[in-house]
Amino acid sequence: MPLVAMTREMGSLGMDVARILESELKVPLVYHEMINNLADKMRLRKSHVIRLLGGKANLLERLTADKTSLSIFTADEMLQVASKGAVMRGWGAAHLLRPVSHAICVRVCAPFDVRVKRMMSRLDTDDRDTVASEIRDSDEAQAAIVKRHFGVDCKDPEGYDLALNTERMSVEQCAGEIIQLAKQREFRESDESLRALADLALQANVRAALRADPRTRGLSFAVDSDGAKVRMRGIVATRDESASAARVVIAVPGVVAVKNELRVTADIRSPMGE
Repeated sequence: MPLVAMTREMGSLGMDVARILESELKVPLVYHEMINNLADKMRLRKSHVIRLLGGKANLLERLTADKTSLSIFTADEMLQVASKGAVMRGWGAAHLLRPVSHAICVRVCAPFDVRVKRMMSRLDTDDRDTVASEIRDSDEAQAAIVKRHFGVDCKDPEGYDLALNTERMSVEQCAGEIIQLAKQREFRESDESLRALADLALQANVRAALRADPRTRGLSFAVDSDGAKVRMRGIVATRDESASAARVVIAVPGVVAVKNELRVTADIRSPMGE
């Protein structure tokens, strides 16, 4: 199934492009379902999650939100959806799915002043300063998500297969370029690309399970997978933490084996661990 990951830039007309793709490629445009699931997992109101992801959360909401959990659960939700084919916008989807060769990673953009004028018209307002501020806040939130999760600049063209400027191209032309790319052999599903997506999805599911379990919530270590076999690498404080992590991981649907390479702090410090 086609898989398109797009940026989300207010006033870029990206949503209009995405709607055409949804119709022509016969895959869902995903947004509200993910928000609902994230809100449930985070035990937050849906509106709170929307404001966090959109850069509109107030100081109290930002201070009380668990950004690490939000990052882990968002990645998990996106990858579970991506495995079935989808058009996805924002939240760093284009960078998250970059290792998957059949995922088309697209930036739909337009100059800032053009975006401001479009949003002023859409909102039927002449308050340019307020609209410009809203767009800047949204841009900063999206850039922060990409920087925090992937360590890259979301405006770097090397992160995308296509960069489409809607000041010079119509919505229909932009959608047509993406659809043509989806027909190319390089962007069709292959056994290799499906394995890469399945590995990413399983790793994200494991991280989400570890974060959701009180026994392993505070642990931080690397998770790799090869098919249904998961490897844990890193350092934990106690043998109980290592054992708990292994129990949580082996219980994740789809995992058939766990290679526990976690090192325990006490063993590292002892002479026997040298």
